[in-house]
Amino acid sequence: MAGTFLSDAPKLQMPVECTLGQDCYIQNYVDRDPGSGVRDAGCGGLTYDGHKGTDFALLTEAQMQAGVQVIAAAPGRVVATRDEERDGAYASGKKVAGKECGNGIIIDLGNGWQSQYCHLREGSISVNRGDRVKAGEPLGLVGQSGQAEFPHLHLSLRHDDTVVDPFDPEMQDACASDATQTLWTDPVKYSSSGWLDAGLTATVPRFETVLAGAPLPPPRETGPALVLWGYGFGLRAGDTIGFAITGPDGISIRTTSEVDASKARFFRYVGKKTPPSGWPKGTYAGQITLSRDGAVIARRPASVRID
Repeated sequence: MAGTFLSDAPKLQMPVECTLGQDCYIQNYVDRDPGSGVRDAGCGGLTYDGHKGTDFALLTEAQMQAGVQVIAAAPGRVVATRDEERDGAYASGKKVAGKECGNGIIIDLGNGWQSQYCHLREGSISVNRGDRVKAGEPLGLVGQSGQAEFPHLHLSLRHDDTVVDPFDPEMQDACASDATQTLWTDPVKYSSSGWLDAGLTATVPRFETVLAGAPLPPPRETGPALVLWGYGFGLRAGDTIGFAITGPDGISIRTTSEVDASKARFFRYVGKKTPPSGWPKGTYAGQITLSRDGAVIARRPASVRID
């Protein structure tokens, strides 16, 4: 299969103008399980049954509103577009049957290859049917149209109408998290889990507020509490989450807990009510960790100063 199949395969660059692990991340990979189960390229579960692409997700809705550019991963000719679907319709309970891709673009890459871009922001698509595009050329903005629960770009690659996983185009049975034979030219690496953001606040924020990217109240000397929160992806049952807060005058708050259920996206926090004398002035440092099979696989710091 590798000969002709890979000899004319397109090379793909990062399709979103963002930095993985900083202001975007991969939420879902191609589902490689032929049955009713799920399995991603790294033999993990960061996908769902029948998922046919790679989902490049933004951290917050505020990023989507500010505008994050979608660019052509490979050169080709535009063969179809749609640009009139409302963002957030599916998340608000609207039916999107037949238009699950939302606002999208299909590009013919030649030699039986096609790329498809889905869930772009309404009214943002900047190319038309028949246009020829170069790799890196702007196509539109990341959105939440179609069957999208959060702002992201779904990129699907097909060869002769068969889905191809760019992380391991030969779709081998072995885990491909460290595969060298990928179709990416940019350093797009497989990541099974991670922290996306963390902070120290005066109250427990709602997860919806964090996802919106709205401002959160900082801790104060006489505020209601001191809270360390974290937001991440790819949580697995059996993982361990650790929280640590240190501050002036020997203040130390530490907790660990084992996870009982897997979550595609998750939010956790720990905190303590403000003592009657208030919080001592100075710098407070927080750190959250995610451990799997006894080893820390992700950590995220946070700090704040109380004056």
